[in-house]
Amino acid sequence: MKIAIFGVGYVGLTSAACLLNDGHVVIGIDLNERKVDMMNMGESPIFEPGLDELLKAGVDDGRFSARSAIGEEMADVDVAIVCVGTPSGADGAHDMRYIAEVSHQVATAASDRAADRNPLTVVYRSTMRPGSMEKLIAPIFQRYHGDALERIELVYNPEFLRESTAIADYYAPPKIVIGTRNGKPSLMMEELYAKIEAPRFTVGYREAEITKFVDNSFHALKVAFANEIGRICIREGVSARTVHQIFVADTKLNISPYYLRPGGAFGGSCLPKDVRALTFLSNETGAETFVIDSILRSNEAHKRFIYEMAIKDVKPGARVLLNGLAFKSNSDDLRESPFVDLARRLLSGGYDLRIWDPQVEPASLLGHNLGYSFSHLPELKALLLRDIEDLEDEEPSVVIDARGDAHLLPFASLTIVPINVLA
Repeated sequence: MKIAIFGVGYVGLTSAACLLNDGHVVIGIDLNERKVDMMNMGESPIFEPGLDELLKAGVDDGRFSARSAIGEEMADVDVAIVCVGTPSGADGAHDMRYIAEVSHQVATAASDRAADRNPLTVVYRSTMRPGSMEKLIAPIFQRYHGDALERIELVYNPEFLRESTAIADYYAPPKIVIGTRNGKPSLMMEELYAKIEAPRFTVGYREAEITKFVDNSFHALKVAFANEIGRICIREGVSARTVHQIFVADTKLNISPYYLRPGGAFGGSCLPKDVRALTFLSNETGAETFVIDSILRSNEAHKRFIYEMAIKDVKPGARVLLNGLAFKSNSDDLRESPFVDLARRLLSGGYDLRIWDPQVEPASLLGHNLGYSFSHLPELKALLLRDIEDLEDEEPSVVIDARGDAHLLPFASLTIVPINVLA
């Protein structure tokens, strides 16, 4: 394939070198004349292990050239890859000027493509907010191509390259994410990545666009969290290195997808209690752990969010069935259960609430479990159904599903609001 790359920085130049290594013809386009001159001599303008060798090989066999502006070559290019920067603006949002400028240039140059050529695939790798492909980029191409826009395939393909290991990351990425207009596969992108083995996700634009935000924010969170734990350990005379080794050894829970699924708030007898205790320890020692300090506030905000989502289409006075009250399924532990808080909010909101949780038997609750449940939800006995069929004569308007099995309930038709998996 013949590929044009716009913006030849770390991402663009690594992509160019690897595509050359795969046997493609590549044109690098960058406004910086010095970078262009260096690349045309087979020299990498940035230091990245392995780039010089791959770039020089492409120049020597005539498959790579660089320039500062789009030329007539766009008429026979198969793929255009946009890797220009999206730096932070004054308000913290991405500055999309360079994306818009390059999009205008590509759209203009593509107007000269022959009608019998395959559609031009324009791939964006720059990080941008969800909606950018639909609201900014697609309208630019629509302006130049109108009803012939089917001659242009717009793709969003986030990159997962780390500086200093970029070439290795290109060939062994953690995943390949391809965003298309209808969420269907792109034949050109499938061909481009045919030799790379990695989990593949072909999705809509917005899901692909938000991927880097989620990944990078989580990476930042991990670093901040680890450093906060380190500060606490040091102030308490604990080996942070040893604590880290113990923590990462647990790949069943600590380093796993188990607690990373968007859904219900956390609760139970352990997590809230231990977070409070760690927050207290941090404040007492002066460790200043702002991430840890915010965990419980974030959890409370999520409880409010779940309530608002559950009743957004339900008028006060309507009958609501809360399917599940314990903090997790197959348990009768009500201590700090977010669903106890949800039940209280529903009652305060004027809803006719009933609760179904076959594992919860008020007469069997003991100790702190008993004390917590009746101090926070004294109406529990009256609200809890002994038999789900007691509601058959008056079906609920909505079922808020905390257990994940509301589809098994014996009602003719249900409006089910899931909690543990957000849509």
